[in-house]
Amino acid sequence: MTAAVIQTDAVIVGAGPVGLFQAFQLGLQDIRCHLIDALPHVGGQCVELYADKPIYDIPGIPVCTGRELVAQLQTQIKPFAPTFHLNQEVTEVTRLDDGSISVKTSTGQHFVCKVLIIAAGVGAFQARKLAVEGAAGLEGSHVHYRLSDASRFAGQDVMVLGGEESAVAAALKLTLEAQAPRSVTLMHRRDVFTAEPALLQAMREAIASGKLQLQIGQPTALLSTAQHLHAVQVATPDGNTIEHPAQHVLAFLGLSPKLGPIANWGLAMERKQLVVNTETFATDVPGIFAVGDINTYPGKKKLILCGFHEATLAAFGAAAIVHPTRKTQLQYTTTSSELHRLLGLV
Repeated sequence: MTAAVIQTDAVIVGAGPVGLFQAFQLGLQDIRCHLIDALPHVGGQCVELYADKPIYDIPGIPVCTGRELVAQLQTQIKPFAPTFHLNQEVTEVTRLDDGSISVKTSTGQHFVCKVLIIAAGVGAFQARKLAVEGAAGLEGSHVHYRLSDASRFAGQDVMVLGGEESAVAAALKLTLEAQAPRSVTLMHRRDVFTAEPALLQAMREAIASGKLQLQIGQPTALLSTAQHLHAVQVATPDGNTIEHPAQHVLAFLGLSPKLGPIANWGLAMERKQLVVNTETFATDVPGIFAVGDINTYPGKKKLILCGFHEATLAAFGAAAIVHPTRKTQLQYTTTSSELHRLLGLV
């Protein structure tokens, strides 16, 4: 069964800070939009790479974390109620004969929009694969890179790999499931974990109570019979090799950005970045714009605040296409009754 085509004014590829601010600027131009992101949450690399690290160069905000900035941006765009489509990648972009743009995703979603704005940062974030013997053939069945349906692990031995917050949170969540695994083991190469203090405290308490096992070491192979995982071979810090029972492995080894299908959309590129003009940040294909780290032009600086500027001008360029009979005027949120209406203030 084919999903219904979603008709919309605009589609934004990427829900990082620049993509979120792009939705706000489009809203000020009375343009509604849908946002698509490969990650299962908004925030892009701002949340993935420096969620709890300080940012000092956002105008008017002396200091905030990546997570706090994303939360504020989400609050800012609420009046425009954009629709998010997460955990999926844009796979196909085609300009149609009538000038509209067809956008298809990895989950079968199909959009037809008047403008497409690519705010994909340095590309779609992909999970770093577990590079040990026996892992590749078990991906999707016994090796997983995201915790989705936890009920599938009920009554089984699960090993969670990683030392970051995502691994700690996943391991704890599994111990709290109504249909919990038979055992949950958190493994990292050393007994040092990076996460919020409250999460680390909960982890230590779960280990002390026996709900969560801790294994220090590194996986060297996955042992399976007839494509069914039964153990993880582990190199321990004391130089020994052990076999730890496991029917499933959840690997949280970080994310790496990949340009992905963008390279196949027929847009002009230089060094894996989209070439734009600096009047509207349009690409060489009418109706398609690019803002943030994904674009390039003379003098380009890869800063969030520069992306905000680009998103503003891209919104004006988009307005000329979405509302061709309107005169696009510069208005100020301080005094404009029309902008106040769009913001839901009157």
